[in-house]
Amino acid sequence: RHVPEGARVIRDIAFSGNGEATSAEVFPEAVALVLRLRDEFGLSSQAVPVRLITNGSLLAQGHVQEGVRRLGEAGGEVWFKVDGGSVEAIERINGVRLEPAAVARNLARCAELCPTWVQTCMFRWDGALPTDTDIDAWLAVLEAAGTERLRGVLLYGVARPSMQAEAPRISTLTVDELEAIAERARKKGLTVRVSP
Repeated sequence: RHVPEGARVIRDIAFSGNGEATSAEVFPEAVALVLRLRDEFGLSSQAVPVRLITNGSLLAQGHVQEGVRRLGEAGGEVWFKVDGGSVEAIERINGVRLEPAAVARNLARCAELCPTWVQTCMFRWDGALPTDTDIDAWLAVLEAAGTERLRGVLLYGVARPSMQAEAPRISTLTVDELEAIAERARKKGLTVRVSP
């Protein structure tokens, strides 16, 4: 009632937030509930997609796979975060120590269960562009997962100030710089959508 009549539009329903949605023991049940309610309210999967935004770290767990499978069967999709391709980059950017091979395995598993987009944030660190080595390592993770399995890449820059302690070290890339990275991914056969 506080939103203007013309702006009352549901664009999607997302499992996301400050924390990993798939860590909930009831994740598959939550997916089933959201899908049931979407259907009860007459919202089509095309008009109101259900999305999971995840770092994918728990995709080896059966109950997480079950929730992702349900999402895929109902026309949903996953946005799987892959911001780096080396142990060091993943730890620096995401604050977790993950092996790139494990990220690739989980990404492949996810894409087998549900249409999956890779969500990647690229930025300057201490004023420096991502290096060719950084970009090669990131692309290697996507290739190891199987680029043909992926819907594509949602490549974006820093949209708002970071809340992390490292925020002063992070700055935005230009549209041209993001497009240059996107072009490298396109040469690997990936669809890339750029949002500066």
